[in-house]
Amino acid sequence: MERARRRLAAVMCADVAHYSRLMERDEDGTLDRLKSYRSIMSGLTERHHGRIVNTWGDAVIIEFSSVVEAVQCAVDIQNELSLRNADLPQAARMDFRIGINLGDIMVEGDDIYGDGVNVAARLQELAPKGGVMLSQSVYDQVRSKLAIGFENAGPQTIKNVSEPVEAFFVRLGGRNEPSLNEMPSQDEEPAAQAEQPQLGANPQAFANGFEQARSWLRRQPKRIRGCVFMIGFFFVLNLLTSGLSAPWFVWPSLPFALALVWHLFVGNERKLMSDRPRSGD
Repeated sequence: MERARRRLAAVMCADVAHYSRLMERDEDGTLDRLKSYRSIMSGLTERHHGRIVNTWGDAVIIEFSSVVEAVQCAVDIQNELSLRNADLPQAARMDFRIGINLGDIMVEGDDIYGDGVNVAARLQELAPKGGVMLSQSVYDQVRSKLAIGFENAGPQTIKNVSEPVEAFFVRLGGRNEPSLNEMPSQDEEPAAQAEQPQLGANPQAFANGFEQARSWLRRQPKRIRGCVFMIGFFFVLNLLTSGLSAPWFVWPSLPFALALVWHLFVGNERKLMSDRPRSGD
């Protein structure tokens, strides 16, 4: 039996995001679009001197002898498919995720195997929709050779690979900017994640602000503290019972808010007037 040959190669793995959902919605239209998009990928692969190794389902594996050509091909693919998607309704758009790794591969006939392929496949799974993710080995080779931007995604745990793999996003004209942009496990909640740690970004500043507010409240007269307490009580009760989707706490808090405004502004102004020395005193 002939022994498998080994060689160093750049391996690109591409896969359709939410392919099952697209097929469930429109089988014929999705299959026609997949064939059309694969034809585009095939033409760009040939232009960049790559070789399509395998296709199954919605996935594609492509081998390149040049890592620079591999990354440039991936960028061209995503840019071209983005233009095609722009003419389609949101529900019908077909976005590919692409992962690229430079590593040692085993070659047997027309097929390729080994960790070099596995890492590319796992990076593809971690890439954002319509985006490209690179391994450290690819980034090191292309960072100064291509006029594109990169974003460090940090070490990624790869299945069946003992050590974490340092990974990088390719910036594609703002279409997949990290916040680690639409990672596959979080596709359904990008907005919530993008807004999350504004408070956590500087916990010390938040703690200082809270302490200043508490200190100010302690210095106020009892009637002001009472108004603040009642407004806070209704707000928390609202939060616990129905959330902020129905902010009913505003109405029972209104008398206390008006009293608070009066005490803070009108009452203080009158006190200042009474404290001023009268002419002739």
